[in-house]
Amino acid sequence: MSLPESAPATLAPAPAPIIDAKDAANGVVAALVAYLLWGFLPLLLHPLSEAGAVLVVAERTVYSLILLAIVLAITGKFGEVRAFLRDGRKVRVLALSSVLLAGNWLLYVYAVDANELLQASFGYFINPLVNIAIGMVFLGERQNKWQTVSIGIAVIAIGIQAAALGSVPYISLGLAISFGLYGYFRKTAMLGPATGLFAETLMIAPVALAYIGYNLVTVGVGVHSDPTMLLLLVLTGPATAVPLLLFAFAVQRLRLTTIGMFQYLAPSIQFLIAVFLFHEEMNATRLVSFALIWLSLMVFSWDSFRRRPRAVAA
Repeated sequence: MSLPESAPATLAPAPAPIIDAKDAANGVVAALVAYLLWGFLPLLLHPLSEAGAVLVVAERTVYSLILLAIVLAITGKFGEVRAFLRDGRKVRVLALSSVLLAGNWLLYVYAVDANELLQASFGYFINPLVNIAIGMVFLGERQNKWQTVSIGIAVIAIGIQAAALGSVPYISLGLAISFGLYGYFRKTAMLGPATGLFAETLMIAPVALAYIGYNLVTVGVGVHSDPTMLLLLVLTGPATAVPLLLFAFAVQRLRLTTIGMFQYLAPSIQFLIAVFLFHEEMNATRLVSFALIWLSLMVFSWDSFRRRPRAVAA
């Protein structure tokens, strides 16, 4: 799963621009659709478990690249990609973000295949708090009292989740950390969402194509012989690119605080799908861990909302 990268949570926000009411309404619709698509993505990935996580990610990469190339051709933004490729520093940074993105996709698809969607949901719930930690480590940011409280509650929740699983929740932590680091490095490249994602998929496309070729040689046509499976594989491209483009549209028309409130929609939908459709185990201990992470996010969101008027007025 490729969710939107979030700004480091403790950065002081810039003065809020004046947002037209119609633009804001369009932004809300775009954000809502984007997060709904991310939330329901497991329904597309689950039937593809026969293909295997690696092949799904490889084909997701190729079909995303094709769709993004069409978008860039229509919008005339290939010049941005050429300019980017001449900047060695940006190429190195984006190469690292590409690896993190591919790893995040692979881990998420594996979680769906392995009936561990609850772990994936938990991972994206703790992602905003991981962003705070990344800001502290890489940017020297200091958290305030309520952020400290929210992080403390989250640490307890992770401990309880580990107790419920009988092991460290590697999928949850892996998704949260890989996506948090991806967002951090991705921002330093200073590329637009469509241009940046195209450049990233372009970098990992050779590996993806090589694996697809290897799979065809060693396994044969396999799942590609089934028209339904082939269609689902093709749809992983739009399922990756379209929500990101909608999100980029929304970000330009909404306050970051408003966008922040939407980010819990996708993992909430995934949680419900895991419990009621995929019938993953939800025991009392695991439920307590989710209740605590929800409490942690309530504290975090309340603090962000509380500080917003002061920042805007400043």
